[in-house]
Amino acid sequence: MKKLLPIILIALTACSQGWTAWEREVIGRQDSLMYVTTIGADSAILRTVSIPVPPELLKSRELKDLTGKMLYTVEHPSQDGVGIAAPQVGINRRIAWVMRYDKPGKPFECFVNLQIDSLWGEMTHGPEGCLSVPPMRGLVPRYSNVKISYTDLQTGKTASEEVEGYTAIIFQHECDHLDATLYIDRADTVFVSEDWARERETFSYDKPSWWK
Repeated sequence: MKKLLPIILIALTACSQGWTAWEREVIGRQDSLMYVTTIGADSAILRTVSIPVPPELLKSRELKDLTGKMLYTVEHPSQDGVGIAAPQVGINRRIAWVMRYDKPGKPFECFVNLQIDSLWGEMTHGPEGCLSVPPMRGLVPRYSNVKISYTDLQTGKTASEEVEGYTAIIFQHECDHLDATLYIDRADTVFVSEDWARERETFSYDKPSWWK
């Protein structure tokens, strides 16, 4: 995390004060199920550090539409994920949905301007996959505890909390996306998931014709 901090600070300084034309196009031209970027075809997006959402955009229609479509996409049977970050739908903003395995009912929660402030605890090596790296899986070292911070959409102020266990691993995975890192960069081993490969044959993952 220390090596990424200067890059993140630069992104904070350079943050634009409005949605770009590309962001508006991605948000507005897609139905509820969004195209999910993948390594190779969309590496330029996935390898770009995401910038924050400024205060004046927190109540915007675009943010509401984007977060709603991201949730629909990650829950859709074609994806069926436990988390999704905005770069995975073509938007380099610090937004992510995370399934809260640490809460009753395992609800999805949205985090805007998500950051990891600290990592600690036992280091585990567990299996991970990624909607943007199909149909691969790998064994990835992660910390068991994280402290996150984000913007509370109701107050506009910074909030923080400490998370542990599997949910902490999901937060690390999604924050990596926001910092232009993929789990395969950290994995001890990477392999093809045959079950996932067969499952993906059921659905269409075509890129929209207007996508750059």
